[in-house]
Amino acid sequence: MPRHYRKTFLGLGALALAGAFAAPAIPAFAASSPVTDARIVAHFDLAALQQPENITLEPDGNADVTFAYAHQVARVTPQGKVTILATLPSAAAGTTAAAGIVRAPDGTLYVNYVDVGGTGAGIWRISPDGTAAPVAALPAAGFLNGLALDPGSGALFAVDSFGGTVWKVWPRTGKAEVWASGPDLQPAAPGGFGANGLKVHDGSVWVSNTSRGTLLRIPVRPDGSAGSAVVVASGLPSIDDFAFTGPGDTLLAVQNQLNQADLIAPDGTARVVLTAADGLSTPSAVAVRGRTVYVTSAAYYTEVDPNLLMAHLDR
Repeated sequence: MPRHYRKTFLGLGALALAGAFAAPAIPAFAASSPVTDARIVAHFDLAALQQPENITLEPDGNADVTFAYAHQVARVTPQGKVTILATLPSAAAGTTAAAGIVRAPDGTLYVNYVDVGGTGAGIWRISPDGTAAPVAALPAAGFLNGLALDPGSGALFAVDSFGGTVWKVWPRTGKAEVWASGPDLQPAAPGGFGANGLKVHDGSVWVSNTSRGTLLRIPVRPDGSAGSAVVVASGLPSIDDFAFTGPGDTLLAVQNQLNQADLIAPDGTARVVLTAADGLSTPSAVAVRGRTVYVTSAAYYTEVDPNLLMAHLDR
């Protein structure tokens, strides 16, 4: 990746993570791996900045991904065909990126737009016909990252990794407010990556904190406000995105600097189920549909083979 991108987007985050790798070994809770048949279905073009940051799934099994530094949204079939759906604007200084992505039931895609040091951060809408337009401006956000849709209220939740906040946004009006904040969401050191991945699941907003190596659950109160954050799992020194494997609280989480994916049980115990040997290369996002697992590798740290991997999940 270009040097200015590496410095802007990765340098501070790497410093924040550097001291975390003394964490204790992750315990195993199963004797055999529940994730099998891993295979890379698409290799992306590193020279064209095709480094997939986040993923959301289509009903037909296709995957929509954001290419962070190319400012693009692409659709990838299980056979590896890549189609560019939209390209978001870029800044001359090279401080912008496309990050979190989520699909609404009507096929609309919402994408977090990062603008480090600028005022253009916000959320964009991509219509099924490929038309891209801004939905909400979030100029105070330092680094918009994970994005999720609340199926009940229709609101979007987005995390600011630098600010350690969760934003709530109403896409129809563009109204935005800080929904949750506090030490558990903040980076361990100033300028690092705190709150990162985000999902809405079973009446709560779940958030990973990369530099603290934790997974949090924030209950949604009856009035829609945020309850107190609860640490569900810890000792995950470079946790990024995650996805639930079903209606329960078992989930898959990727750890970017470790080049691995872990299966995390409801009690917080975890085991490694995918590694670099399977093709992971700075894994950045994960999604699950039925018994199929999708993992994107952005190659941010390895600078080798950004790709999309698929695997089988045993129940």
